Amino acid sequence: MTTADHPYPFTALVGQDDLRLALLLNAVSARVGGVLVRGEKGTAKSTAVRALTALLPEADVVAGCRFSCDPAAPDPRCPDGPHAPAQAASRRPARMVELPVGASEDRLVGALDIERALAEGVKAFEPGLLAAAHRGILYVDEVNLLGDHLVDLLLDAAAMGVSSVEREGVSVRHAARFLLVGTMNPEEGELRPQLLDRFGLTVEVAASRETDERVEVVRRRMAYEDDPAAFAARFAGDEAALRSRIAEARALLPRVVLGDTALRQIAATCAAFEVDGMRADLVMARTATALAAWAGRESVLAEDVRQAALLALPHRGRRNPFDAPGLDEDKLDEVLDENAGPEEEPEGPDDGDGPDGPGGGGDVPPQGGDPEDRTDRGEDGGSSDAPGDAPTGPADAPAPSDASAPSDAEGKGRAGAAEQPAASASAPFRTKKLTVPGLGEGAAGRRSRARTAHGRTTGSYRPRGGALGSLHLAATVRAAAPYQKARGRTGAGLVVRKDDLRLASREGREGNLVLFVVDASGSMAARQRMGAVKGAVLSLLLDAYQRRDKVGLVTFRGREAGLALPPTSSVDTAAARLESLPTGGRTPLAAGLLKARDVLRIERLRDPARRALLVVVTDGRATGGPEPLPLARRAAGLLAADGTASVVVDCETGPVRLGLAADLAGRLGGSAVTLDELRADALAGLVKDVRGGQGSTTGRAA
Repeated sequence: MTTADHPYPFTALVGQDDLRLALLLNAVSARVGGVLVRGEKGTAKSTAVRALTALLPEADVVAGCRFSCDPAAPDPRCPDGPHAPAQAASRRPARMVELPVGASEDRLVGALDIERALAEGVKAFEPGLLAAAHRGILYVDEVNLLGDHLVDLLLDAAAMGVSSVEREGVSVRHAARFLLVGTMNPEEGELRPQLLDRFGLTVEVAASRETDERVEVVRRRMAYEDDPAAFAARFAGDEAALRSRIAEARALLPRVVLGDTALRQIAATCAAFEVDGMRADLVMARTATALAAWAGRESVLAEDVRQAALLALPHRGRRNPFDAPGLDEDKLDEVLDENAGPEEEPEGPDDGDGPDGPGGGGDVPPQGGDPEDRTDRGEDGGSSDAPGDAPTGPADAPAPSDASAPSDAEGKGRAGAAEQPAASASAPFRTKKLTVPGLGEGAAGRRSRARTAHGRTTGSYRPRGGALGSLHLAATVRAAAPYQKARGRTGAGLVVRKDDLRLASREGREGNLVLFVVDASGSMAARQRMGAVKGAVLSLLLDAYQRRDKVGLVTFRGREAGLALPPTSSVDTAAARLESLPTGGRTPLAAGLLKARDVLRIERLRDPARRALLVVVTDGRATGGPEPLPLARRAAGLLAADGTASVVVDCETGPVRLGLAADLAGRLGGSAVTLDELRADALAGLVKDVRGGQGSTTGRAA
């Protein structure tokens, strides 16, 4: 038998108590709303989720129904229906459906056979993953990398419990209620707030630093790989006990009472942490109720409310994408104490087994307990600040080809770079929209124009083999109409052949690679400008997050340039690197531009469809090395010859301005914008000044 025949036993997992508890609570009550698992790579996130499936009870389904209708209450809109009241039923194991990050829309929601719909007038529908996940688990690994078009469909299905397919006047609807479980590595980018809020609970996982635990993890994993069947049999008893406890908790759940005191504590906690909307209150209430049932009690206690807050609120308290998820536990305890009512005695049996409860065994995660005995669950274990990348060398030499080599460009003691303390960034603001000219074909996003599978229809084209995309109905009918008589049409339907099909050409928006090249030399710090510069770059990073871009960061100071952050989807990591960026020394502008060119060359090989936008943040000065300014101009010419779209953010201040940044923008073939003009409200401010008789300022548009 294969490894897939023996899923890794849930009770064989070592550590990760919060993760296991969150998954078990969803097994007890599907209304909790799913789990988002955040953590560094290699922490058994996926293993734990897949192991949960074996603990879920079997489901009764209508025999032969592709949409898993419940025999007791079949879906009246089921495409395989209507189902007769006495139709035969069957029982199958709980199902976990995995949604690949690169799945198509048709694979998720299902596909219609357009040819049969046109020719025969029938709804030939092939169900998708949402139908397969109905009454089961929908698992998304690397959920933060999921495309926007799939996220939108997931949001609709999760909110309504229904999946709708609308194609060229043909409509199919079916029930799609599932437990949504996602895993992600925060280093690869954050999740959209709308989808983040759809997860009932969130947990942070990190590899244990205890030697004994790490030894046990390795020992168990190797034993599983050597003989999966024997390993599963070893934990069969614990699995059965845990499955029985889940069934007991499910049976007890309807009798659990959520008292007024607990309800006030929930409401006060959500208000104190300023979470948006009311979903957090509902999730906390359902989680606290499930916790009480899991502990074998018929009433919700303060410890249940506290544990529910630690699982349901950390991901809802973020005010911007640069905030790390977390919860102030001291503040939480203070709010709970202020809203505590008369002390209540727990109902139900007290067997003295501690947190494991009846039949739980040593591998069942604890719930409740002394707050002082808990680890801090508000920290993000998945982030780290690794050192920067390799220097490019002197300003008069080309950058090395390896853009991922270690760098000391921001280290201490570099010759000629009198390092100054890192300046704090000023408050971020809404920036003007910077775009790449032309029409691209990159990954879906919100920045530059592109040919995409979603967006407004601009024309039609004949398919060139492979899977069909979005059909252009009018163009297809026009192509088939002249041949109906010759094809012997007699019925109401059109006689459509494959050569008649036309697909819709659509135009939408794509995400780009935004590569920042930031001047960190002494000239930037001399006039106390670095705080404003960091605030501007932070604002652009926030804009990049909202537009679904990848970002990279190149800095130059002293005699060299370095890659502070390789291109990534994690804009919060870029913000952290920017905040600690030191300044000082000469201005090797040419080295910075050559380093950027090398990074862009490598990224074009990795992802040819993703177009780049180069954002150079500098005052245009170049010092150090022989002929620093001519060398910088030659480097700019090389970038322009590569066709790199660019914007120069002019940081020059003072009454006397040399205009070097504007000259650099011209040589790059791009545009220049000052720090003030970078603001989205800059034009409105200029108009207000003119109307107020204060004169006007002319600037270069981005």
